Amino acid sequence: MKTLHATILTLVLPIALAAQQPTPEQLANPITSAFRARTIGLQRNLAQAFDSIPAAKFSYKPTAAQLSIGYIAQHLASDNYLFCNAFGTMKASLPAKDTSTADSIKATSPKDTLVAKLKASLTFCENAFAQLDDSKLPDQVTLTFNGNARQVPRISMVLGHALDMADHYSQLANYMRLNNIVPPTALPRPGRGGQ
Repeated sequence: MKTLHATILTLVLPIALAAQQPTPEQLANPITSAFRARTIGLQRNLAQAFDSIPAAKFSYKPTAAQLSIGYIAQHLASDNYLFCNAFGTMKASLPAKDTSTADSIKATSPKDTLVAKLKASLTFCENAFAQLDDSKLPDQVTLTFNGNARQVPRISMVLGHALDMADHYSQLANYMRLNNIVPPTALPRPGRGGQ
């Protein structure tokens, strides 16, 4: 039996170690690669969360002062474009209806519409990330927010994007728990015996 375990370990260990080795891209651009990996995980969690929330709950908000689930979805889509447009020369091209309609109106759209728009923004951000490398992170970019423009280093937009998604995922996970829905990050992981 010990020989069998030793043989399995001999075969599996090099494969496991090779899978953990950094790729050439990660070695060349460790900061961008770390942000990209974290962002991809956040995008996956957000998409899974919104997919698992019933359409009837998209108007839910814990208190009158808080955002509804639908509002969070449309807000995230808008924020994704705000941040990811600063990642390089590729810019999102949105229909006038999406940029001229008030957020409070967009938030009342059906779940399918909100989730589709959110996922489109996530795809745009994944493609925008492909333009980045560590040498471009200190570049100055223009941030226009509420009609005010200012120059910020591109890294601020990359960091802001990751923090914004983490913040809204946390918010959404709390809303889900209040509605007896298990957030994606609390689900049992495959291969870990449900732990």
